[in-house]
Amino acid sequence: MLQHARTLLHSTRGSLRTPCISTMHRQMESTWSGAGSQDDFMLQDTCILVNEGDEILGHISKKDCHRFSPSQPGLLHRAFSVFLFDSQNKLLLQQRASSKITFPDVWTNTCCSHPLHGFKPSEVDDLNGVLKGEVPGAKHAAIRKLGHELGIPSEQIPFEKFKYLTRLQYCAADEIKPGAKESWGENEMDYLLFIKADVEVTPNSEEVREHRYVTLGELKSMMAPSSGLKWSPWFRIIAANFLEKWWEDLDSVLNTDKHVDYETIHRLECKI
Repeated sequence: MLQHARTLLHSTRGSLRTPCISTMHRQMESTWSGAGSQDDFMLQDTCILVNEGDEILGHISKKDCHRFSPSQPGLLHRAFSVFLFDSQNKLLLQQRASSKITFPDVWTNTCCSHPLHGFKPSEVDDLNGVLKGEVPGAKHAAIRKLGHELGIPSEQIPFEKFKYLTRLQYCAADEIKPGAKESWGENEMDYLLFIKADVEVTPNSEEVREHRYVTLGELKSMMAPSSGLKWSPWFRIIAANFLEKWWEDLDSVLNTDKHVDYETIHRLECKI
């Protein structure tokens, strides 16, 4: 996989990719606008490629990261997953929009997306800082996407209120749609972020089909096979391995380092 990643990175230096590199250089002086279709984001957004030690290899389009083939299950890249709780300790969930290219219509945590290369404020975290629990890039990306997907004003989710807990590496293919010309999936180094805040939610219909606040008991009912609901693979992994114990000790999670693990990269399979 790493050799394939290096090959793709090398190809960006050739004549076919030169215009994209020029665009990325200009983006260093701009902020992410959030304008465009799902197809536009696949081409315009540039994810951060890493190896299995979370060391940065480079950057490449979201499309190239998420394209799956029998010989290459995407490219490992950084991601983040936000879990936002209100003052009653209810978790905000979203159902991804039908127009999403990867994992449409599935239920998942509050917000899950990618820190991007080439924007200000920077969303690229230095690994030495990550190992100390310092992830300003992931937090900036989280604020950006909570605004884009759910319309949450940035002043309601202050940077300093986000709690970074640990990292998860997983790989999961999406269902192949009838008539689809390409297959997609996720191959991610996922940074887990918790925050507690009462917020105003104005969903972007291009991103979110439905949203709701739930208690832990309500979540368990929703995730029961009898519900018929579909869930994102990353959320199923987090729910099976971490979420309940963290939720039940939420004040400690948010206000102490009792549950943090900055050094471990949890490599877990998604069991359906």
